Amino acid sequence: MSQIIKKWRQGYGPIQHSKETSQAIHQMGQRLVELGLQPNITTFYEKMIALDRLTAAAMWLVVHMTYANRVRMDGQPLEAEDFKIQPEGHTGGALNMVPAYAAYMSLNALTGETRAWLMGQGHSVAAIDAINVLLGNMHPEQQEAYGQGEAGLTQLVQDFYGYAQAADGSAAAPLGSHVNPHTAGGLIEGGYLGFAELQYVHMPLPGEKLVTFLSDGAAEEQRGSDWIPRWWRAHDTGMPLPIMIANGRRIEQRTQLGTLEGLSGFMEHLKGCGFDPIAFDGRDPAMFVYVIWEMEQRLAQRAQAVQAGQLHYPVKIPYGIAHTTKGFGFYGADENRAHNLPLPANPHVDQHARDLFTTYTKPLWVEPQELAESVQALQTHHQQNRVLERDNALATRRPALPVLPELSYEPVGTTLSPMTAMDRFFVELVRLNPSLRARVGNPDELASNRLTAVLQHLKHRVSDPESESESVTGAIITALNEEAVVSACIGNQAGLNLVASYEAFCVKMLGALRQRIIFARQQKEVGRPAQWLSWPVIATSHTWENGKNQQSHQDTTFAEALLGEMSDVSKVVFPADYNSVLALLPGIYQSRGQIVCMVVPKRDHRTRFTATQAAQLAEEGAIVVAEHAGTHPVLLIANGSYQLTQLELAAQRLHQQGVGYRLVYLQEPGRLRQARDEYEAAALLSPTRRDALFPSSYAFSVALTHIRPEVFRGHLPMLFPHMQTQQVLGYKNRGGTLDDFGMLFANQCTWAHAVAAYAQLAQTDLTQFLTTEEQDAVAGKGDPNVLRTP
Repeated sequence: MSQIIKKWRQGYGPIQHSKETSQAIHQMGQRLVELGLQPNITTFYEKMIALDRLTAAAMWLVVHMTYANRVRMDGQPLEAEDFKIQPEGHTGGALNMVPAYAAYMSLNALTGETRAWLMGQGHSVAAIDAINVLLGNMHPEQQEAYGQGEAGLTQLVQDFYGYAQAADGSAAAPLGSHVNPHTAGGLIEGGYLGFAELQYVHMPLPGEKLVTFLSDGAAEEQRGSDWIPRWWRAHDTGMPLPIMIANGRRIEQRTQLGTLEGLSGFMEHLKGCGFDPIAFDGRDPAMFVYVIWEMEQRLAQRAQAVQAGQLHYPVKIPYGIAHTTKGFGFYGADENRAHNLPLPANPHVDQHARDLFTTYTKPLWVEPQELAESVQALQTHHQQNRVLERDNALATRRPALPVLPELSYEPVGTTLSPMTAMDRFFVELVRLNPSLRARVGNPDELASNRLTAVLQHLKHRVSDPESESESVTGAIITALNEEAVVSACIGNQAGLNLVASYEAFCVKMLGALRQRIIFARQQKEVGRPAQWLSWPVIATSHTWENGKNQQSHQDTTFAEALLGEMSDVSKVVFPADYNSVLALLPGIYQSRGQIVCMVVPKRDHRTRFTATQAAQLAEEGAIVVAEHAGTHPVLLIANGSYQLTQLELAAQRLHQQGVGYRLVYLQEPGRLRQARDEYEAAALLSPTRRDALFPSSYAFSVALTHIRPEVFRGHLPMLFPHMQTQQVLGYKNRGGTLDDFGMLFANQCTWAHAVAAYAQLAQTDLTQFLTTEEQDAVAGKGDPNVLRTP
């Protein structure tokens, strides 16, 4: 046995290599030499030795990030004043991630290929940052802050949970408690466990590889990840390489996978779902290297077999299970406290805790010269002519802007579903842009939601087609799991996306979408804005036309919640007809880094707006529909298609009695909000145009909105500054098995309620506007049906 192999087999500190691992690694090394990826077996083992030292040094740094205010590269013990007054960190999970991420970096050096990475457990970011800093894989702002040897590492541990703020209130340090845009190569925050599991298979393009680190706790809670083999196809997707870090613990209790029975049962479950599970020692970084390599070989062989007609989809997806103990390598491993602060006390004030810190960090310390040599062995990017991991293909995704279809507007007065505009446009968009991978997220019924052409052209992706609307290569991801289908589009940052669902069910997508939205906003704030093509989430079969399905199907929360996000990355629009839907779509698909909530009726509606008017609505978010001179004029503001119809009826009744009015349709309320920062200010309507559309000269105003009135009014304080002369009507949480008029009446949103609101504001006798029967209906004492036809 050569000396270098013997040296590697000795391990380092807590890192030990079993006989089985040694055999597997040697076989891999010989194969890499045969393929010409490594010049000789000695060079291969030099990198494996470097991996052990990098892993130990990163674990050493991780525990310093939790507890210490400084590092000592000479390995001397820290004093009491060197420890944080208030330690903080997700220490156990980060320690478990160190060998995984270090192996990922080392495998890239071994094969000369920069893979992408994804981590579901974003709270383990200390592992990522520690290794990135040690290997020099940083964005410029981190390089400036942390790239200066011992001083830089000291700054790193001080900034971790340092809570320092800039003058504008933002975090002062280019660091976070979870994956963030400062994290080199980071794709998602991972603060919401379970979303990485749903997204990773939809991320890589052919020829790309994505190593995904997953949580055993999330696996017990997010079952949509079981469907990954149903979606993967080699012709349009690169290699998904899932690795579960099975440390057996959540925050304060053991997971089911923390037992042998649970782990065995999970492997059988994976097999039944179409995975090829590979269990291995997650304490040894060498086994991560080997298993990821082995997973790639297996999946490549299966893809070739499919192409040759020897296999059929779904093929078995290799799935690594790295069994380990939470917090391995430091005091308190495999205990509940390992999740956060494993030491029994704060070493800043407790001598015993300081002694334990010193005892357990000593085996992890790597002499500076040896560490420098290890880092150099793994910094092979220049020699191999490959990009840093921070610049991997997924992290720098920038698809070309699509060729747009010609817009074919419908004549005013035409009756058809506004969803038809979306249906026709998206099919033509996909046809014109074959290089942009299409994904449609569908938790409901596409045909029912009037996306029949989308269904016919793109088809449900299935393993065993039963009809003409299904195909093995279909682009529509269909499952009765809103989080899973929206994640298909969130993951597809390389192409064209569309999600459509019942409005009430869109609420289940909120967590996933908000994670995507806030990450995009943070990317913009650090000067590296997201470059994926914007796309719409269509909330159709919406509250006001879904009365037949009980109140569970009547919920305006989705639009309301997204209105709360920053308007430059989260747009919420309420197009009222075919033409206004159509006019919005080019601007959506020609922009980048935005999620657009489109609340669209699916029933047939009369086309109200000309092409020019629809373009103005898309450009400015509002338009004057009609106005007439008269006494005591009122500003009528409609937001939503059904609401526009009711205010048109209200305007007629008011005008019959000589009341003047201006009726404005407000398609995009967020354009009129009070800007919360300079980025949002750039996305809003100018004060001049706002005042031209909504002049303050009107003594009274009545608004009828699709959403809850309190939310609508709250977002538009400049539009509704006076409670005494302005009223907003909207969804009041009333519903049931009703038709569209019944929904309007139940929520006091009919034309007659709008007229009554004006009379109350103007302190005018209601009898001049409504008949006795109509007044009784509005008062809740008569027959509601008298208001159906004014």
